Amino acid sequence: MRRILPVLSAAVLLATAGCAGSDAGSNGPIVVGSVNALSGAATFPEASQAAKAVFDAANAAGGVNGRKIEYKAIDDKGDPAAAAAAAREVVGGDQAVALVGSSSLIECEINEKYYEQQKILSIPGIGVDPACFSSPNIAPVNVGPFHDMTLTLLYGSEVLKQDDICALLEIAGNTLPAYQAAIGEWTKITGKKLKYVDSTVPYGGSDYTPYIVKARAAGCKAITVNPVEPDSIGQLKAAQAQGWTDVTWLLLTSVYSENYAKAISNAGAGVYVPAEFYPFTDAAAPANKDWRELMAKNKIPLTSFSQGGYLAAKYFLAVLRGMKGDITRETVSKALREMKPISDPMVGTPYVFGPAQAHHDNTAGWPIKLATGADKWELVAQDWLRIPKQ
Repeated sequence: MRRILPVLSAAVLLATAGCAGSDAGSNGPIVVGSVNALSGAATFPEASQAAKAVFDAANAAGGVNGRKIEYKAIDDKGDPAAAAAAAREVVGGDQAVALVGSSSLIECEINEKYYEQQKILSIPGIGVDPACFSSPNIAPVNVGPFHDMTLTLLYGSEVLKQDDICALLEIAGNTLPAYQAAIGEWTKITGKKLKYVDSTVPYGGSDYTPYIVKARAAGCKAITVNPVEPDSIGQLKAAQAQGWTDVTWLLLTSVYSENYAKAISNAGAGVYVPAEFYPFTDAAAPANKDWRELMAKNKIPLTSFSQGGYLAAKYFLAVLRGMKGDITRETVSKALREMKPISDPMVGTPYVFGPAQAHHDNTAGWPIKLATGADKWELVAQDWLRIPKQ
């Protein structure tokens, strides 16, 4: 993963700028796009796959007012230039009316100004980088890593009653201020501060022992980290190798998967995560029934990423079906700006795009735990954990 995202040159921006062409005709397909990490160092294919499954099901049932949805998921390869090109392909070339179900580490940061210029709105299934939550034209359906960190800290300090909490932060691009703000929000709510912070922890590190040794020496009893799965597995194994088996891990939804659970034999005092959507490992939950059935039918993995893509497409369809008249980029944008909040049992807060200049409204997670030797996640709450309104 790239640690520093290069800024696109003015020449590239000028070359690709310009007014969007005409939207799809009133009888043609409704073109919807997405920009995704489908290849590269970290991939998230399930979000766009799930969105496509929702749109395919809608098409099979007759479409929207007789019009079919043509869904185009473009790969950004985890590369800034490819992310810019992907957005221009689907927005400028294919004349999409909106972007729905995107999932990428970098594309919001790269394309936010282009989306504003082209007057197109994006509903990512999984928003990751800070620009996903600070742009007037982008409104993800998920909590995001920054609110997720505030939530995991709140659970650690207020529910688990941990005092000596530390942070090991993996920083890519310009994410450090956003994580600092997330920690600051926790401090503002609780009046507490972290005992130790190390923001030099690398993505894809070959050996996390030095970072673990320092954290242990600092007196940490609980650690919050923002890792991808392989990094977290390496960190827990490094702690185990040091005999540090009584530390509590306060992690993010990024590690919530069945494969991760099977890879962890010693979770110390437990791995705790505030799931961004209703926990998919609760197989009997009515909240996830329709999603599970659609994913099984299309052979799409049951993950938080596919939950996000599914919800993004579901919300978008609800808005589309409530529209009167032609469906164009302009009318779709107007409808999303004016939509009323949509509630769903898969999430703890209603979704609304709305007219705001920034969109970071999903503030609820469902606490789950992975215990040593369990090989599976378990629910540790009866309701959503929410960030209190300030």
